[in-house]
Amino acid sequence: MSAEKKRMALYLQDKHSLQDGIKYCQYAESKGFEAVWQAESRLVRDAIVPMAAFAATTKNLKVGSGVINNWTRNIGLLASTFLTLDDLAPNRVICGIGAWWDPLAKNVGVDRSRPLKAMRETVEVLRRLLNMETVTFDGDFHKVNGIKLDVVHGNTDPRNVPIMIGATGPKMMEMTGEIADGACLNYCVSPDYNVKAMELLEKGAKKAGRSLDDIDRPQLIVCSVDHDENKARYAAKWLLTQYLAQQPHIAKASNTPQEVVDKIQETLGWPATKEQVEKAMQYVPDDLVDRISASGTPEQAKKKVQEYIDHGCTCPILYPMADDVQLMIDTFAVN
Repeated sequence: MSAEKKRMALYLQDKHSLQDGIKYCQYAESKGFEAVWQAESRLVRDAIVPMAAFAATTKNLKVGSGVINNWTRNIGLLASTFLTLDDLAPNRVICGIGAWWDPLAKNVGVDRSRPLKAMRETVEVLRRLLNMETVTFDGDFHKVNGIKLDVVHGNTDPRNVPIMIGATGPKMMEMTGEIADGACLNYCVSPDYNVKAMELLEKGAKKAGRSLDDIDRPQLIVCSVDHDENKARYAAKWLLTQYLAQQPHIAKASNTPQEVVDKIQETLGWPATKEQVEKAMQYVPDDLVDRISASGTPEQAKKKVQEYIDHGCTCPILYPMADDVQLMIDTFAVN
């Protein structure tokens, strides 16, 4: 990994307070990290408020949604939200967007039928609105008539907000290569998962007259760093246990044995209690943790992250699971 190509980003979800998240962003920025990505997955912390906080308290750090879904925000509101973020941090905002997942979407009344069509329409209309066009669009999921972002006071120029699709499945991955600025590759998968992902992204890119090199490929990576290897693995296992049970698309992508998933699901409720997670963790083998996360000592974690880079990841987005977040940032410092 040559110096000029070394890129690192931070991933935050709800493990840390927003106040601590701001401090971690500032520290990561001082260590040469290029971006922070804020999660929005479970019914916990939304992405937009933290993104604004991180953008307002840093100077150069890019701020991405990692990822919001394309179902629950009206397309006009979605565009105006990212316009507003760009007002706060010009040319530093990234829109990461995904198709969400069941059973959560279904449980809040969202029918995720025809997710490919829905995502294609969302990206097209969102991009045109952020390009400050007047848009009329009669689609299956978005129907707008002569709308335009109504900027009276401020920047009326087209906005530089890259749209990155958080694709996991093969059809969405191929379409991402065709229509998006990049793919926000998922976590809880092994580096080998990326081999097929690169093939699909390239296949989609060719449809649009592009190459794989035209598609940015940042990747979420569970990264648990501790000088004690066992403590690091335990912290990663805590997260993986919940994700393997609650997000079937991730369990499938990670090639986790179905009997492991079944045992975890039988133990966890929704939302899962700490006691249930601790009980279910026994069913997650250590070799699975090592295969789908970067966990261990600083040297072990760096070696694993390098595997993801060697398999097509352009910028690791590191999710710190161990308690010492600064140690993880120092381990992957760019400067």
